[in-house]
Amino acid sequence: MSTPATPATPSAPRRGERSPDRRTLIADTAIGLVAASGLRGLTHRAVDGAAGLPAGSTSYYFRTRTALIAACYQRLAELDLGDVGDVGDLDGGGLGDLDGGGPSVLPVADRDAAAAALAGVLYRWLTVGRERQLARFELSLEAARNPALEADFLRAGQGPRARAAGILAALGADRPEEAAELLVAWTDGLLYDRLAGALARSRVAPDRAELTAVARRMIDAVLAHHG
Repeated sequence: MSTPATPATPSAPRRGERSPDRRTLIADTAIGLVAASGLRGLTHRAVDGAAGLPAGSTSYYFRTRTALIAACYQRLAELDLGDVGDVGDLDGGGLGDLDGGGPSVLPVADRDAAAAALAGVLYRWLTVGRERQLARFELSLEAARNPALEADFLRAGQGPRARAAGILAALGADRPEEAAELLVAWTDGLLYDRLAGALARSRVAPDRAELTAVARRMIDAVLAHHG
């Protein structure tokens, strides 16, 4: 008999950060449960247990399952945008080092720099952020089934698109919002294929050089249509 998957442990605060408040802890734990067990594993009682909280804590903060899932959308958006910020402030004129070194100042108009940064984000989401991205895809399906979640899901998706639009505008896109829609769609498609597609388990480990080349082709294609 197979052993049930263990929920992903909420990530520890980074140096200089405070411990998460209870709402954040609950959202992080819920995301971990979804990554490990799918939506069937997401209950208020399961979140209490996995987070080490007294019984009833999750339902105190998020009375319904819909409210709990909405909190997951918000938290996923915060974490994903945080990853983008860690890689670098592209539309602010520089790129950070994904591996924790100092910033490398590169012009935003440089497509190679933008491709390297996008590849860095993809690499993170395919490796250390893999479980969170699986949870994001799982949770996104619930918004398609539950009209009460549509507004929260839309709100969560606006941040990454606005970020992409700002970068593409700096790279010369004349219709950056449309260009961002296409880039985000391609990025999500790549992530889904590598994480959950038919060949996901047979693929070799992600390679930064390959991801950088793919990211450059995506950026070039987007700007060819909207540049």
